[in-house]
Parts: sequence; structure tokens; C-alpha cells
Amino acid sequence: MTPEQIDNILMVNAGKFSPEAIETLRERLQNADQTTAMMAFSNLRGTDLMLVISVLVGSLGVDRFMLDDIVLGLLKLFTAGGCGIWTIIDWFTIGDRTRQYNTQKLLSML
Repeated sequence: MTPEQIDNILMVNAGKFSPEAIETLRERLQNADQTTAMMAFSNLRGTDLMLVISVLVGSLGVDRFMLDDIVLGLLKLFTAGGCGIWTIIDWFTIGDRTRQYNTQKLLSML
């Protein structure tokens, strides 16, 4: 991929992964073909969507399930979101966890 294409992809998706990973992603994208890169970026979770899901059905653990955290999703489901406390904590941490999930997903695909 050309440096301009890499910059465009990273700029458009900047909010979906952690800022610390930008240079690592840039290096991996230089070695990847365009089809693989587009497929990798199409599977990212949006932080705003994950916040809405966490607020609406977070007490059922759906937000944890979507981030492939099955064990904690089940615990959250069976405890009704830790009696609501765990759910409220997740509202404030869902953005960072989503960015970490996206970063790990991208690095494994590239």
C-alpha cells in the first residue's frame, strides 16, 4: 500500500484503536496488501455503538460478549451486571476496552 493510502485509512479509523498502536499499525500496513487491510478495518467495533449497547443491554453482558470476553459476559449476565455496579463501571471503560479490542484484532489480522 502507498503511504497516502495508509495515512487515509489510519485517519478515517483513528478513533477505533489506541493511539499508542498507530506506528505499529503503519508498519504492518506497509507490508500488507490492500484487500487484507480493507478486510481488517471493516471488522472494527465503533466506540459510540459499543457505548449505546452497553447502556441499553450492558446488564445482560452483551457488551462483553461483543468484545469476545465470554467468561466475564456470562458472569455479568448471571449477576445482573454485578447488581448494576459493574454495568455503570463498564459505561466509563467501554471506549478504552473497544479500542484495545480493535487494536488486537487488527494486529492479528495484519
